[in-house]
Amino acid sequence: MIRLNVFISLEEVNRAKVLEAAKELTTFSVKEEGCIAYDIYESATRTNVLLFCETWKDEQSLAIHEKSAHFIKNIAILKDLATFKIEKFEF
Repeated sequence: MIRLNVFISLEEVNRAKVLEAAKELTTFSVKEEGCIAYDIYESATRTNVLLFCETWKDEQSLAIHEKSAHFIKNIAILKDLATFKIEKFEF
C-alpha cells in the first residue's frame, strides 16, 4: 500500500477556492478503484494549512488516479493557488 500525506499551504484570500477544489478532488477520488482512503483535513492550529491523507492499494492505482480528469483539473487549481509538501510511504 501507498500512503501520501500532502500538506497544502495557502493564503486566506484563496481559501474558498482551494477548499472547493480539494472537496471535489476528494469526492471523486474515494470512488476510484484502488483507493483505500482519501481525506482532507484542516489544521486546528494553522488556518493556512490543509492536509490530504491518501491511501492507495498500489502504485498502479495511484498512477491511474494521477491521470484522471478530476485530478488533472483540480490539481491545476490547487497548484495555482497554494504550495505543496508531499510525504510518501510504502508499506
